[in-house]
Amino acid sequence: MITTKGYAAQQAGAELAEWNFERRELGPKDVQFDILFCGVCHSDLHQINNDWFEGLFPMVPGHEIVGKVVQIGSEVTKFKIGDLAGTGCMVDSCRDCENCKDGLEQYCKNGNVQTYNGVNPYTDGMPTYGGYSKTIVVNEDFVLHVSDKLDLAAIAPLLCAGITTYSPLRHWKVGKGHKVAILGLGGLGHMGVKFAVAFGADVTVLSTSPKKEADARKLGAHHFVVTTDPEQFEAAKGTFDFILDTVSAEHDIASYLSLLRTNGTHICVGIPAVPSQIPPFALLDGRKSLAGSGIGGIKETQEMLDFCAENNIVSDIELIDIKDIHEAYKRMEKGDVRYRFVIDMATL
Repeated sequence: MITTKGYAAQQAGAELAEWNFERRELGPKDVQFDILFCGVCHSDLHQINNDWFEGLFPMVPGHEIVGKVVQIGSEVTKFKIGDLAGTGCMVDSCRDCENCKDGLEQYCKNGNVQTYNGVNPYTDGMPTYGGYSKTIVVNEDFVLHVSDKLDLAAIAPLLCAGITTYSPLRHWKVGKGHKVAILGLGGLGHMGVKFAVAFGADVTVLSTSPKKEADARKLGAHHFVVTTDPEQFEAAKGTFDFILDTVSAEHDIASYLSLLRTNGTHICVGIPAVPSQIPPFALLDGRKSLAGSGIGGIKETQEMLDFCAENNIVSDIELIDIKDIHEAYKRMEKGDVRYRFVIDMATL
């Protein structure tokens, strides 16, 4: 076994603290890379607090992971020692179901293996531990190539926030001629703006905070609507082909459906702890669709990373010391981050 250390919650709701633990020894197809930076996702806090489902503890969070390869298995062909590498929200899947064969491992019918707070039945059957740690071992098929052209710390959130917004925009073929609204301007929302603009769409940010307008326009948004202003909200009704909903707090989705054109689609990527109620008439009036999207598959995630390298797209980040993670969580809950915290793992 490989001995390492990380930051872990020993039980639900507990504060994170340094914890020594073991990774599996490398198998023939495994890659070990030392973690240089790890993004902080709102889902980390949700899972520590058991907001979504019963967690596995001790829990080492973190699924926006970038670093440098230090060891490879005897049959590895995709990486060599010294390569920059990354891993996102999953580290394995069954490989055999129709979704896996179609490059949709995120929707594996037998359940993909989450980077943390999961169990890997395809290797050692042990719990998985995430990126708030010094090193990680992952099958090469779930390791991604990372460009050396961009700020490595700012690449880290692309492995979740990036692909979570890139994937639905690509799936629904959002681009030139479409009017797209990004609901919420946070870790997910700011990436949604960058991608939608890069794809050629006409982009509006919907936000409850008028203070975010300058940031939205700096990110490339063409328009800004303060949703708490009744006049602005009314003027926006029936104008959007797509709404990319990135909000992870409780909100009234039904009211936002009125902003869609006929045949418009509201795409949920944020995950509030409280389920929403959708009156059928909100969908029937205009043949509107309410959809959801998870992350992308491995092929699509690599495509996204390559697109970002070619177009100089990274996340806007604030680099933190790991000892400041709890303050970062408090600020994240208040929306006080522009727009993603990333942990410098050299501070562990």
